[in-house]
Amino acid sequence: MDKQITIYSTTILDENSSYTLEELCDFCRQDTELIKEMINEGLLTPVGHTPEQWRFGLREIKRAQTAYRLITDLRINMAGAALALDLLEELEELRRN
Repeated sequence: MDKQITIYSTTILDENSSYTLEELCDFCRQDTELIKEMINEGLLTPVGHTPEQWRFGLREIKRAQTAYRLITDLRINMAGAALALDLLEELEELRRN
C-alpha cells in the first residue's frame, strides 16, 4: 500500500517589515511586469522612487495576491480589480466598526 505524503510550507510575514519588488514577486508568484502594471493602475502603492528602492508592506502583498486571483479567476481587468479591492477593504473596515 502506497502512502501519500503532503508537504505544506508557509512563510510568516512581519506586518512591520517592508519587502523588495523581488520579494513581493516571490510571495505572490508573479512576474515584475504584472506588479508594475498593478502599480501603474493604482492597485499597489510602493514606498520609494525607483523599482530598486520600492518597498511593499503586508497590505500590498495581500492586495497583489487578491488582485491576481480576481484577474485570473474572475477575468476582471486591472481597473475592475482596483475597484473591487477598494470596495472589499471598505467593507472590511465597516465590519470592524
